[in-house]
Amino acid sequence: MTDIVEPSHRREIRSFVRREGRMTDAQKRAMDELWPCYGIAAPTEAVDLAQLFGRTAPCVFEIGFGMGDYLLSRVVAEPERDFIGVEVHRPGVGRLMHRAQAAGARNLRVVSDDAVVVLRQGIADGALDEIVIQFPDPWHKARHHKRRLIQPAFAQLAVCKLKPGGLLSLATDWQHYAEHMLEVLNAAPGLCNLSADGGYVPRPATRLKTKFETRGERLGHAVFDLSFRRL
Repeated sequence: MTDIVEPSHRREIRSFVRREGRMTDAQKRAMDELWPCYGIAAPTEAVDLAQLFGRTAPCVFEIGFGMGDYLLSRVVAEPERDFIGVEVHRPGVGRLMHRAQAAGARNLRVVSDDAVVVLRQGIADGALDEIVIQFPDPWHKARHHKRRLIQPAFAQLAVCKLKPGGLLSLATDWQHYAEHMLEVLNAAPGLCNLSADGGYVPRPATRLKTKFETRGERLGHAVFDLSFRRL
């Protein structure tokens, strides 16, 4: 989903692997026909959100929306908000656009590129009301932990892009990664954990339980929700 710069070497470390997969005919048609309506190229400068959506409204930014079930559920349920979803998996992008059109959604835009680059370059500071990260790759092997998205540098970036009072909402089904998230984000200047004890929060009503999560529960994976507010 993202590139993270190592300060010591100035080298980009990706926290995602591009797995293209097979696209259905409907997904291919969506990519060809619906991209002009929903898709935007990876921006190289801050996007004017009011111009992009044709109105001024609260904006939610989701990193790595997968097949788009959660994102679409919020797009449909919250027409008063605008949503930007970033995902490198093109079949998921095509599926989301196909379903968004069927739902008549107009408050959605998608980018198929590196989410942190999009966030860093394409979103103005203080522009977002919420950043959502659902089940990011845990990179569970110790030698791969440096690839995890949630790092101090990312926390600083999120703080910059959120409005005061904006939310950083996360979920993972890997306990070790959840503990890592808590350690990083509890220490991040400008963020306040909404859990009274500095730990996890109950599953938000807005978080749709996806097939991915249901499968994890069958395997005995607990799900950990985190919520932070920008001060």
